[in-house]
This record gives sequence, C-alpha cells and structure tokens, in this order.
Amino acid sequence: MAHTASNLPHTSSFYAATAKYPQRYPVLTESISVDVCIVGGGFSGVNSAIELAQRGYSVAVLEANKIGWGASGRNGGELIRGIGHGIEQFTNQIGKEGVAAISQMGLEAVQIVKDRVEAFSIDCDLAMGYCDLAMKPSHMKELQEDFDDLSANQYPHEIRMLEKADLAEVIGSDRYIGGMLDMGSGHLHPLNLVTGEAAAAVGLGVQLFEDSAATEIIKGQKPIVNTAQGQVTCNYLLLAGNAYIGHKLEPYIGGKVLPAGSYIIATEPLNDEQVASTIPKNMAFADLSIALDYYHLSGDNRLLFGGLCTYSGKDPKDITGALLPNLERVFPQLKGVSIDFEWGGMIGIGANRLPQIGQLPDAPNIFYAQAYSGHGVNATHMAGKVIAEAISGTAERFDVFAKVKHMTFPGGPLLRSPLLAIGMTYHRLKEALS
Repeated sequence: MAHTASNLPHTSSFYAATAKYPQRYPVLTESISVDVCIVGGGFSGVNSAIELAQRGYSVAVLEANKIGWGASGRNGGELIRGIGHGIEQFTNQIGKEGVAAISQMGLEAVQIVKDRVEAFSIDCDLAMGYCDLAMKPSHMKELQEDFDDLSANQYPHEIRMLEKADLAEVIGSDRYIGGMLDMGSGHLHPLNLVTGEAAAAVGLGVQLFEDSAATEIIKGQKPIVNTAQGQVTCNYLLLAGNAYIGHKLEPYIGGKVLPAGSYIIATEPLNDEQVASTIPKNMAFADLSIALDYYHLSGDNRLLFGGLCTYSGKDPKDITGALLPNLERVFPQLKGVSIDFEWGGMIGIGANRLPQIGQLPDAPNIFYAQAYSGHGVNATHMAGKVIAEAISGTAERFDVFAKVKHMTFPGGPLLRSPLLAIGMTYHRLKEALS
C-alpha cells in the first residue's frame, strides 16, 4: 500500500469498533506554510507534532487515510521496554556510549507514553505488567542475561525470573518452561492512544489533515509537499509513513524498510472463570520464538491474540483459521471460544531491526523515522522526542541513531519480500533444529 492511497476507513478491528476519539479532520484543500510538515498520521507523526508544538513550532500533519490508519491503530498494543534488537552489534558505529544511550532511551520511551496518557487524560486501557516467555533453555539464558543487565542498571520497576512452576501465578498455560516478569512494561488500546494524542495535538495548535496523501516532495531551502488538492511549504519536513510511505515518494528511505504483515484475532468477552484460568493478572505476554505469539486481555476481557508475521506481502486468506490453532495450543481451555474480530496490517522492518531515524543525505532539512520492527508503541514516542530535539537544536540523541548505517534491501520493491521470506524461513528452520 503506497502512501498515495486515500479515503480508506479504519480496518474492521476490535480497536476501530471500540474507538473513543472519533474526531475527523479536514482534507487539505489550500496552500499553507508552517515551520514543520509531517507526512504520516501515526504514532511517529502525531507525537513529533506534539513535541514540536510544545516547543513553539507551527506544525501540519498530512495523513493519507485516517489518523492511526496504519500500524499505529492496528498493532498488538503491547508497550514493552527497549529499542532495537541486540543493540551491542552497533558498538563499532556508535561506541559503548551510543549503545548505553539507546538502552536508556528504550526505558524512557515507555515513560513518555505513560506521561502522555496522564497529561492529556487519554482513555486507552493502559495497564502495566508484562512477561517474556521461554520455550526452550536458550530462551531462559537470554532472559537471564536481560534480567542481569536490567538489575545492574538499576531498572526502577519490579522484574523477576520465573521458573515453570512460578508461571501459574500469571498465566494458565503449560506451553512454556519459564519467563521474566516486568512490571515496567504493559499493554493498551493503540487506536485510542494515537487518536487521543491527535486530539491533544490539535489542542496545542497542530493542523491535522486526513485523506490528504502526499503525492510529491519538492526539495529545497523550504521543502514543498503537494497533495491532490493542496500544498504545504515548510522549513523542515518529517517523513513518518513507515511501511506505508511508498518507494516512489522518497526512494532513499522507501528502499530501507520492508512492509511485513502481522495479524490479530479478538475473542468474545471471557467470563470471570475463563479470565482466572488464562491471564489472572491482566498482563501482556510474548514468547521468544521467531514466529512469536503475543497476547493480552482487552478492557472488556477479550483475549487479543496476535502473531503470524508474514514477509510475502500477501495476507492469509483466513486470519482466524491461521491464528486460532495457535491460541488453542497456548490456552487449550479456551477451545471452542468465539472469535469476534480478525484483522492485520503492515509493520515496517529494517535489515538490522533498529529504528531508522535520520536526515536525507541530499536534503538535511528533511527528516525521517521508520522501521520499528514490531516494537513501535514505545519507540515511535521516543523518535518524536529525538526529532523534535534535533529540529530545536539539541541533536546529541538524534545523532546516535543517525550514525547507524541501514542497508537498502536489494532488488527493488518486487524482489524484497520474496528475499526476506526466504531469509526468515531459514532462521525459523535453524531455530527449530536448535
């Protein structure tokens, strides 16, 4: 889906059915001038807008469809500490100080979300409590290393290693051999968060435009963004469309992010007995396998169960048919439960799994933020803060991200997905044999 698609409603998800901020924003039909124009009305765009407006900048956000239409309004809703995967791999590019800075930002990012919910009284079912789940001894080793690292760095929230016998207090499943409890991570209703933040942005003076796809960018001292019916002239431009930005709009970043499908089902509301036998403490969960399952309860006690990450560019014909067996493997006691919603969407994945935050080499007044690789709820909020810091003259944290080199996927848009699908099949096979 390129960013030029427009006038599309939200996907028919549980989130859309329970949206609490139904504001609609106008189509851009004139020429305007602002300090900063942002392309993309998801978490990155809306939170950058809030951060910039709070610093006194005039901001316009252009969304091709509806605010939160992409991954921001469809995702698993898990708010998990950390940014990137295995960030020590970047030591040779950003040094130990850079690695430490990103580690710290991975914790701060969760706090930004919590602070934003509190500051603007956003009703998004935020609940703290999360558990990583191990399926084999190597996962437990990995979790123990995480635990030791967090403990050494005085992580300010309760964390606890759980052996198999301990798991029963938080989850009613025999599928796992252990886990790590983290009370500093949690879960929420992502569409209500992003649309609640959009309402907050408007209250700060931000201009939001829906059904206003960016069709052309004209680079220069003052970048110009054209839409079908309007135009924005700005001093700074931020491209924050992630998996939906489209290769044609800006090939430099379009080639560095691969859209990958992720899918979720939502059950009927569970009764008290079912809740007690599955997730008694209202926590979020994810296992450590490559083809991971992730799940938690909604505000009305539905089980939201996701996974099935696909790299082929094609959605499964039957999302429920593909995911329900996984749900029943984790919770056999829910066999026969009704599924009320199924949906999917595209997340943006980069080759090294670190969010891509930088400036275009041929246009330093054009910034970008993308490729959150399935951990976008917190990382997008940090990206918004880091980009606002850079635009307002404090670029130290931005520069840490900007120094990291990101590979352009080979073969152009048509070959990227098959190549990654082959690569992921190899990694899953390797995992299965280990």
